[in-house]
Amino acid sequence: MHEPRKLYVKSFGCQMNVYDSHRMADTLAREGFVETQDPAEADLVILNTCHIREKAAEKVYSELGRLRKQKQEAGSDTLIAVAGCVAQAEGAEIMRRAPVVDLVVGPQSYHRLPELLAEAKAGRRVVDTDFPVEDKFDHLPAPTREATRSRGPAAFVTVQEGCDKFCTFCVVPYTRGAEVSRPVAKIIDEAARLVDQGVREITLIGQNVNAFHGEGPDGSSWNLARLMARLAGLKGLARLRYTTSHPRDMDDDLIAAHRDLPQLMPYLHLPVQSGSDRILAAMNRRHGRDNYFAIIEKIRAARPDMALSSDFIVGFPGESDADFEDTLDLVRRVGFASAYSFKYSSRPGTPAADHAEQVPETVKAERLAELQRLLEAGKAAFDASCRGRTFDILLEKPGRQAGQLIGRSPYLQSVVVNDPPAAIGDLLSVTIAEVGPNSLSGRVAAPHPSAQSRPLAAMEA
Repeated sequence: MHEPRKLYVKSFGCQMNVYDSHRMADTLAREGFVETQDPAEADLVILNTCHIREKAAEKVYSELGRLRKQKQEAGSDTLIAVAGCVAQAEGAEIMRRAPVVDLVVGPQSYHRLPELLAEAKAGRRVVDTDFPVEDKFDHLPAPTREATRSRGPAAFVTVQEGCDKFCTFCVVPYTRGAEVSRPVAKIIDEAARLVDQGVREITLIGQNVNAFHGEGPDGSSWNLARLMARLAGLKGLARLRYTTSHPRDMDDDLIAAHRDLPQLMPYLHLPVQSGSDRILAAMNRRHGRDNYFAIIEKIRAARPDMALSSDFIVGFPGESDADFEDTLDLVRRVGFASAYSFKYSSRPGTPAADHAEQVPETVKAERLAELQRLLEAGKAAFDASCRGRTFDILLEKPGRQAGQLIGRSPYLQSVVVNDPPAAIGDLLSVTIAEVGPNSLSGRVAAPHPSAQSRPLAAMEA
């Protein structure tokens, strides 16, 4: 009997990459691969890359350098694959700069991994970054019950890929292609299977998830609100989330869903990028600050306990001190529970990369530091406001100390619970007692009324 081959997958970037990494592992499980957390013992290493953040490609090349050294010192024949958006954007360049790489595969070709690996195993260096006609989701296998349990009670489901917005700083339309929505029936089947295997929380993901317009069972086009209403009817599914959204697609149906669906968590990630109308126009965001304020007002009217998160880019080409002050003003007016902020970094092939008015690095660094101080103060204030409140916590994994379990609040905060009378996969009512910089901790108030013994609760066994 042959020893199983071992697979190590490292994901960079967004939740969609985490989902894609799981689907690649599920595909390769059929080929006899089992996952390992140690790249040194792997027969196949896959770097699933992201091209959104600053110096993303260089981080990949640095990782490839470590793998090359490790492979040489061990004298191994480990195959090295680069997947994801850097692979899509720089396939031939990766092969030129990193001879250690055997295979480059874009996000639309993961279902072809077995045949591509066979070519690589035969000694051919393979690049597959096409946008195939067939739907990869039709060919990717479902995870086994054991794989789902090992990943915990919260899962991602991709419902939409690609983007048609063409923000001038972003490579997604070029690396992921045009907006495509999956059929409703296939999404429901995937979600129902996950829930049957013990998943309690599903996050619907897409590069522009609230632009979802999948074909429904009746042949009509369903929007995201209608899809979530259908998923909320799945017995055993306690929580729904979705990310990442664009303000242009935040319609009244979706806002009403936050009011009407108890399963939909009161937490919304809605990237704004800048508070300046002039910069938003230069970014081709197709919304203004007043549009954003109006959306926030509607959301909070529908769901007063809503918490908000966002993305910000500072130092976009042409950004003046006044433009930056508009961003600070927007942050103060909205009040974010959390946020991600970055210095602008050019992406080859995007319109903003060739803009004549590039902001000096020192100015970008100063502005980022000031913005992050303001955002961190907002997060600290929101976390502090949670002290004494009682939340339903979904228990997800063991804590660092014996008897501890860690879960997530409705607002995605990490919550430490000591000696809970429950198991992973259960919902527990917890009163927040302490607020730390990275997590909250609390005491058990009571089991949630929907908490019940589930297959996932025994995953540690």
